[in-house]
Amino acid sequence: MARRSPAAGGAGPVRPKDVRHFDAWGLERRTAATVRLDDVDHRLLAALAEDARIPNNALAAKAGIAPSTCLARVRRLRDEGVIRGFHADIDPARSGHPLQAMIAVQLRGEARTRLSAYLQRLAELPGVLHVFLLGGVHDFQVHVAAPDSDALNEFVIEHLSTDPDVALTETNLIFQHARAGWY
Repeated sequence: MARRSPAAGGAGPVRPKDVRHFDAWGLERRTAATVRLDDVDHRLLAALAEDARIPNNALAAKAGIAPSTCLARVRRLRDEGVIRGFHADIDPARSGHPLQAMIAVQLRGEARTRLSAYLQRLAELPGVLHVFLLGGVHDFQVHVAAPDSDALNEFVIEHLSTDPDVALTETNLIFQHARAGWY
C-alpha cells in the first residue's frame, strides 16, 4: 500500500490515483484505478454488503481468516476506495416518505455542458435518494421519496419543470422495491 512520506504531510495511506481526462463536451471524466481483489476480499465485501455492522470476529469467520487479518484487509479496502462507506438503509415509508418515484430528466442542449454540476445540484435537493447520469434519451434518473402525491407534484414543479435548463421530465411511481444483493 502506498504511504505518504513524513515530508509529504504524514504517514497515512494514499488512495490510488484516478485517471482524469476530458471528453468532447469538456466534461471531466475520472476512471478509477482498478484494485486487485482476491477471493478473501470478495468474501469480505459480500458479507459487508449483507450486514455492514457485522462484528470483526464474525466477518473474519465468514471470510475464513484471522480477526487481525480481517481488520487489516477491511482497512486496505477502505483506504483504496473499494469500500466507500457504511450507510444505514432507511425505509422511506416508515420515515414518513411512503411515495417513491423515478423522475427522468432531459436537459436542454446548451445545459448539457454542465452535466456534472447539475448532477450535484439534483443530489442536494430534499427527498432525493439517488441520481443517475445516463446515456440515451434522458440525461438523469432521479429517485425521490415524498410524503404524498402533493409533495411529489410540488417537487417536480418547483425543482425541475420550472428550471430553464430542463427540457422534459417524466415521473414514474414506484410501487415496490427490492434491494439487490449485488455482492
